[in-house]
Amino acid sequence: MVRRRSEEEEEEEEEDEDEYRQGDILESRKSQFEPREDCPYLDTVNRQVLDFDFEKFCSVSLSNLNVYACLVCGKYYQGRGKKSHAYTHSLEAGHHVYINLRTEKVYCLPDGYEIIDPSLDDIRHVLYPRFTRDQVGQLDKNRQWSRALDGSDYLPGMVGLNNIKETDFVNVTIQSLMRVTPLRNFFLIPENYQHCKSPLVQRFGELTRKIWHARNFKGQVSPHEFLQAVMKVSKKRFRIGQQSDPVEFMAWLLNTLHANLRTSKKNNSIIYECFQGELEVIKETPNRAITEKKQNADDQNSDQRITDGRTKHDIFMETSRMQFLMLGLDLPPPPLFKDVMEKNIIPQVPLFNILKKFDGDTVTEVVRPRVARMKYRVTKLPRYLILHMQRFKKNNFFIEKNPTLVNFPVKNLELKDFIPLPMPKENERLRSKYDLIADIVHDGKPNEGLYRVFVQRKSEELWYEMQDLHVSETLPQMVALSEAYVQIYEQQQ
Repeated sequence: MVRRRSEEEEEEEEEDEDEYRQGDILESRKSQFEPREDCPYLDTVNRQVLDFDFEKFCSVSLSNLNVYACLVCGKYYQGRGKKSHAYTHSLEAGHHVYINLRTEKVYCLPDGYEIIDPSLDDIRHVLYPRFTRDQVGQLDKNRQWSRALDGSDYLPGMVGLNNIKETDFVNVTIQSLMRVTPLRNFFLIPENYQHCKSPLVQRFGELTRKIWHARNFKGQVSPHEFLQAVMKVSKKRFRIGQQSDPVEFMAWLLNTLHANLRTSKKNNSIIYECFQGELEVIKETPNRAITEKKQNADDQNSDQRITDGRTKHDIFMETSRMQFLMLGLDLPPPPLFKDVMEKNIIPQVPLFNILKKFDGDTVTEVVRPRVARMKYRVTKLPRYLILHMQRFKKNNFFIEKNPTLVNFPVKNLELKDFIPLPMPKENERLRSKYDLIADIVHDGKPNEGLYRVFVQRKSEELWYEMQDLHVSETLPQMVALSEAYVQIYEQQQ
């Protein structure tokens, strides 16, 4: 009896020990994954190597699911489990601090616990810059410079963009659109377009926030993710390594952003609110083709054919209204011959002369899709007017560039003096004065050459010249002397 009791007691004690052991394991597991504030590896974080401008892909598996950035070496790895690439890297390289690129949570590997430490907030801000509505409202009043980690100073909103390979046409377009205040303010707050799942819209918003962020680790931004989205959405019409035209790119970008942002009920978006104007187009086509069709159909007599002497009956007139986002201006042809000094004369033309195309009286001859005489008249002015000078002409052999200089005012462009404008409604006043805010310039030969842009900084009304990473202050007189290609004017309110 005594022996049996002792065996039973031993069994009970063993069961109790097993329970304690399991409890210890559960406790240790709980403590292992509980968030901690005292991570011993925080001093290994190296902010100098962190760059969140590139696509969030694992550097081993090239997957974009559940990707972490190593905060010690800056590389991206997938997963956090025991067979994941991030876990393996933590053991092989001894790098222990990782941030989840989607949730922004920071973990210590291989231990697996979450690190709670406010000193990591600056990294989260660089990963996903944030703006409150108050901060957005103060942006154009801010005169304060920011300091990057390497000690260099930069102005938020005036940062250089990396030219990845012949992508200067994208850079000048982005820098110009960043000066359009309502467009910039819209994209700085992601809640404005959270309904839109388009990668182009999301990447454009991210790029806008990075350019205007005052707490960046470096004084420039790489538009790498945005370019990848552009390549994908445009089906490689615009791509890295191939020079394109900023006019074509800007037109494509604005139309694509509008198509993605517009709501189903109203065909309206922030793009149309900023840039959409309206033209009245009078199209005069010779009626010959129409009459010839009738002759073939009805077998009419030959004496009813049209002669070359035009009467009102010979011309078919058609009036229509059309919306526009930008206006194309024709430059006068450059002189063919050199002057006495054996130098080509570079002609100059005032902007007002080439704006006469839109006065409703000047005739523009059009050959395609069929011969016609066009007259244009502006019936609604946009808040931001985009003008582009048609410098490049393509013939059967090569592309020609027109070097004509356009003389334009940097401030107070008064349109009502040169083109007839519609009368405003009773309660409104006519807003026809514009100020230049961005000017894209092409230097060099037509097929090669580089693009740069002059932009105005609102807070001090200073002008800056930007060419990829190069940003320098310049004089307004230098802007007026440039070979303007695309200009954005802001309506005076």
